[in-house]
Formats: sequence, structure tokens, C-alpha cells
Amino acid sequence: MNRVLAGGLLAALVTVPVFAALKQGDTAPDFSAKASLAGKETTFSLKDALKKGPVVVYFYPSAFTGGCNLQAHTFSENKEQFDAVGATIIGVSGDSIERLNAFSADPQYCAGKFTVASDSDGAIAKSYDLKSGTAPAGMKDTRGVVVDHVLTERTTFVVAPDGKILATLSSAADKISPAEHVSKALDVVKTWKSTNAKN
Repeated sequence: MNRVLAGGLLAALVTVPVFAALKQGDTAPDFSAKASLAGKETTFSLKDALKKGPVVVYFYPSAFTGGCNLQAHTFSENKEQFDAVGATIIGVSGDSIERLNAFSADPQYCAGKFTVASDSDGAIAKSYDLKSGTAPAGMKDTRGVVVDHVLTERTTFVVAPDGKILATLSSAADKISPAEHVSKALDVVKTWKSTNAKN
């Protein structure tokens, strides 16, 4: 019984890190990164994207893993609604650009509809005060390929065109599912659009 209890406590400590990400009202750190759209390598610049409207910057652990697959699929299904309010979606993970080329083009996930960026050294995540850690030894993705890059906690930032964070959504702190990151981010950009349309 004590062994079970200890195991449960250890799991809780491992899966629920202390949450210290940037908050609403903070300035989102600018970044440029190697990225992929529809299987083709490109460069993403947050500064350039913000010139067009709000940006949803979502950090996720790894391409081709359960929750991340669902989240990418849900973003792709709702892409037109984000487009309607002028919002850009950018996914950020520790995946290599080669993995992201496959992920971004896969019709089951990103489906070529939005860009995903490589943060292979975790520097972008760190600038947003997010935790990254090494993947467990032998971890494999849903294709059976070994995951050997850093994993970042699932967190979504909605950034206004002025660079200020409108909302921070965390699986760890808010106890929300990967799909809820999408629906809640969409609510935030719709509210932003509605408020700014009146001004």
C-alpha cells in the first residue's frame, strides 16, 4: 500500500510541474524559428505574424504523440474560424524540422493548414518560462519512431498584435485537454476581435 501511495505521489510530481509561465498582460518574447508548413521548410517570425493580427503560440511535447496529434487535428479543423478573426496559429515543439515536415503535411494532424516551428534546444520555451525535459529513454511516437528530443509542457499563449499576452492556457495548471486548448484560444481571439471591432 505504501509502495502504491509513493508511486502515485511520484507520478503527481512528475506530471504536474510548478507552473510559472508568462501570464496575461506580460509581453510575449519575440522569436524567429525554422518551421514547416505543408511539409515545406520555412521561417516563422512572431513579429511579422503580429502585424496581421493576434497569434496563438502553442507549445506541445512532441509531434506524432496522442494528445499532440489530437490538438493539431483540432486546430486544423478550426483553422477557418481563426482565419475569420485574423488570427495566426503557430505550434512550437522540440521536434526536428524533419519530423515537423512530416507532421505539418499529414492530413490527420496539421493537414498543411498551419505552421509548426522547431525549438530543438528549448530556447523559445525557456523565454516563455516553460519547462522542458528530456524524453524518457526508449519513448516512441505513434509511428513507432523513437522520440529523442526535449519535451515542453503543453501551454498555449494568445498574443495580441501589440505583443501583450491576452491569455495563458496550461494543461498542468488549468487541467484542460489538448482539444480545449483550441476551443479556449478560439474564444479568446473571438472576444478580442469583437472588442476591437467596437473601438
